[in-house]
Amino acid sequence: MGGQSKLRRDGEAIFAASLAAVEPEHLVRRSLKRRGSELRVGERRFDLTQVDRILVIGAGKGAAAMARGVEKILAGRIDDGVVVVKYGHSVPLETIRIIEAGHPVPDENSLLGARAILDCVREAGKGDLVLCLLSGGGSALIEEFEAGITLADASRATRLLLACGATIAEVNTLRKHISKLKGGHLAARVRPAPLLTLILSDVIGDDLDVIASGPTVPDPTTFGDALQLLTRYGLTGKFPRRIVAHLKAGAAGRAAETPKGRGGFFRSVTNEIIGSNRMAVDAAAAQAGRLGYRPLVLTTRLSGEAREVAACLISIAREVQAFDRPVRKPACLIAGGETTVTLRGRGKGGRNQEMALAAAVALEGTRGIVFLSGGTDGTDGPTDAAGGIVDRTTLRRARREGLDPLTSLNNNDAYPFLQRVGGHLVTGPTLTNVMDVICILVV
Repeated sequence: MGGQSKLRRDGEAIFAASLAAVEPEHLVRRSLKRRGSELRVGERRFDLTQVDRILVIGAGKGAAAMARGVEKILAGRIDDGVVVVKYGHSVPLETIRIIEAGHPVPDENSLLGARAILDCVREAGKGDLVLCLLSGGGSALIEEFEAGITLADASRATRLLLACGATIAEVNTLRKHISKLKGGHLAARVRPAPLLTLILSDVIGDDLDVIASGPTVPDPTTFGDALQLLTRYGLTGKFPRRIVAHLKAGAAGRAAETPKGRGGFFRSVTNEIIGSNRMAVDAAAAQAGRLGYRPLVLTTRLSGEAREVAACLISIAREVQAFDRPVRKPACLIAGGETTVTLRGRGKGGRNQEMALAAAVALEGTRGIVFLSGGTDGTDGPTDAAGGIVDRTTLRRARREGLDPLTSLNNNDAYPFLQRVGGHLVTGPTLTNVMDVICILVV
C-alpha cells in the first residue's frame, strides 16, 4: 500500500508540474515583450509611439489570467478592455473589465460579453492597436447569433453535439456558421485597426480556426460541412429548425459564408500561439525524470472514445511492466490530447473521469501501475473534479462500498464512483486550458 501511495503522490506532482508550465500570466510575459516604446511578440514589432490607443479584448477560461500579464507589461498604456471568462475564473485586474459567462453551453452573459467586446472596439481605427486574448472555452463565452437564431437554439444544438461524441472541431464548425463573431468575423469587426491575438491552444494540432472557434482567423469550413455533421450524427430532425434553415440557406448561397483566405483585412492580423498541450506534456516528462522515472511521451494528439483509449493505454503499461518495452521500468508514460464520450447513460462525469474508471477496471488486481488523467483547466465535464487517479486498490474499495464499476461506466456515472473510492483528481479552477494530460506510472 505504501508503494502505491508513493506512486499516486508522484503522479499528482507530475500533473502539477504540467499545470505550472502553462500558467497564462507566465506565458504572456514570456511571449509579449516591451522594450521602451517597442512592443514585440515573435517576429512582430509595434512602435508604441505610433499607437493612439490600446484596446484589450478576450474570451476563454484563461483570459483573465492572460489579461493580468498584459496589464503588467502595458501598465499605463491600456485605454479600455474587457475579457469574458467562465464563472469562477476571474482574477483582480486594474483596467480591464471582466464578465463571467456560461460554459460549455452559452447563457445570457455570453451575449452581454460579446456586446461589451464589440462596444470596446467599435470605434477602433488604423492608429489604434487591439490586443485579443483567446483560450479554450471562448466558443461558448461570447456569442452573437445570425438570422434570428436564439440562445435556446444554440444551447440545444451544443448539447446535442456534445452528447453524441462530436469532436471540438466538429462542434466549432457548427458554432462558426451560426455566429457573427466566430470563424473570422471578429477580425472583420475590428478592422481597420491592427489586431494582435495571443492564444492558448486547447485543440489537437493547434489549429487556429478551431481554438475558440477561430474568431480572428480565416475559416476553412463551410455551411456544407456543418450540414454534413447533422447527417453524420443523425441530428437533422432533432436540431433547432432555425439553425437548420440558416445552414441550408448558407449552403445554397443565400447567406454569407465565413471569411476565407488570408488577404484583405487579415493582412493586419497577427495570431500567436503562446501556450499548448505540448508544453504541459514536456513539463510532465521533465518532472517524471526528476522523480526517478524514465519518461516516454506517447503523443500530444490523443483522441477517441475515452474508455477505449484508457484500455489501450493500460495495455501499453502492462507491456512495460512485463517486458520493459517500449521503455524500461520505472517508467512514466505520458500522453496529451482530448478524448470524447458518447453519452449512453444519465450519470455525472467527464472524459477524464470516464478514462480513469475504465482504467481502474482494466487494472483490477495489478500491482505497480497508477493511472492519472486530468483536464488542465481543472474541470472535467460539469463537475468540480479535474479528472481521476486510480490503481489496483480502486475496485477493491468500490466492492466494499457496494459499487459496480461496469454499471457506473455504462451509465457514464464516473463522478460519484470515484468520489466514493477516493479517486478524484481535484485542483480547482487552474485559469488555464491546454486540453488533457495523462500519466501512467509503472514500476
